[in-house]
Amino acid sequence: MKTKVFVDGEAGTTGLEIRERLALRSDIEVIQIDPARRKDASARAECLNAADIAFLCLPDDAARESAGLVQNPRTCVIDASTAHRSDPNWAYGVPELSPSYRAALRTGKRIANPGCHATGFVLAIRPLVQRGIIPADFVLPCLSLTGYSGGGKKLIASYNQSPLPASLQSPRPYALGLRHKHLPEMTAHTGLTSAPVFVPVVANFYRGLLLTFPLALGQFPSRPQPAELHRILAETYASEKFVRVLPFADESILDGESFDLQACNGTNRCDIALFADGERTALMVRLDNLGKGASGAAIQCMNLHLGLDEGAGLKAE
Repeated sequence: MKTKVFVDGEAGTTGLEIRERLALRSDIEVIQIDPARRKDASARAECLNAADIAFLCLPDDAARESAGLVQNPRTCVIDASTAHRSDPNWAYGVPELSPSYRAALRTGKRIANPGCHATGFVLAIRPLVQRGIIPADFVLPCLSLTGYSGGGKKLIASYNQSPLPASLQSPRPYALGLRHKHLPEMTAHTGLTSAPVFVPVVANFYRGLLLTFPLALGQFPSRPQPAELHRILAETYASEKFVRVLPFADESILDGESFDLQACNGTNRCDIALFADGERTALMVRLDNLGKGASGAAIQCMNLHLGLDEGAGLKAE
């Protein structure tokens, strides 16, 4: 019997990417809604409650509304919005964080898909906080460079103008009130007690994301060496299919003298790399903001919940 899936908000960027992945699956039956009734709560409720898996690809308030429409106890809701990512009653969709996170995704009926920036952030930082390398109250600096697809249809349309306005031709820092919507999940799922100083930057390329943490390791009480950070991260993710810790102090991971932030595009993979000169260290994480940072992660959560191969329909390379 095929798994019945409904994508509420299938016309958005994340919804379209999920539909593309589902279209390749012979074990999935996608529930269709009459396009003329896609904003009709009763029609959506009917589809949501008929589904084994319901993906919510909606703004926060609409996602909360849709979640409230689900009365069928067998329906698993996977919410791609920000609405439930710090809610302890919802499983958080990064199974690589711990066995308990993976178990919650298998058994829970309410799953919060992570944010793209937050995915790289928690994967890199949680192991270091847990091992006492980074103090929980340390205020981490983090810069994230991302493609414009993460901004949704409106931002995509802005970058698709021809000719492209000069103001969009260079990278643009944003969320400069330093209250980016991913901050709550970044702290909740790392063990940090202080939000990072997080500066996201959008640039003129479609997809791909790179987080950079500039770290002066002498500031930490244990004064760790860069190789120790690398060892902890490598040990943590040694058995994970979709998280790859790249070799330390190895020029083979570079493209010439540069680190290619788009190298994970088209995959569900996340790469973690460390570069260092003495105690001065740059910890970097790259992923596809529409893959492991959004739709790919949602499919991975679905696979886990259904008891399937976690990587079904997803690329690691």
